[in-house]
Amino acid sequence: QVQLVESGGGLVQVGDSLRLSCAASGLTFSSYNMGWFRQAPGKEREFVAFIGWNGRNTYYADSVKGRCTISRDNAKNTVYLQIDSLKPEDTAVYYCAAEPRYSLRNYYRPRDYDYWGQGTQVTVSS
Repeated sequence: QVQLVESGGGLVQVGDSLRLSCAASGLTFSSYNMGWFRQAPGKEREFVAFIGWNGRNTYYADSVKGRCTISRDNAKNTVYLQIDSLKPEDTAVYYCAAEPRYSLRNYYRPRDYDYWGQGTQVTVSS
């Protein structure tokens, strides 16, 4: 079965950087589009970043644009999210999501992804 496992979260200070990882198994990783989303307490899950199956296309939410880089290593079945200049409003549980390359309709919409990880907590302290 498909499994996505996030790691790399933690408690950091304002201005710090983090690199989140999402290791995938049970799927042909190179045929999947990958997204990162986050959910803060009391808020809806929101889009953070997307990378296409071959790594050529990337998109970012306005809230992280310029501070965030999504990348993937298809040989390692892993997608990464580098977040720099962290702010308190970045505090959330971060999830990775996967959807086959031909079936994804809207890269920014959580409901268009079939597979999700369990999430990793990022807390930014001021």
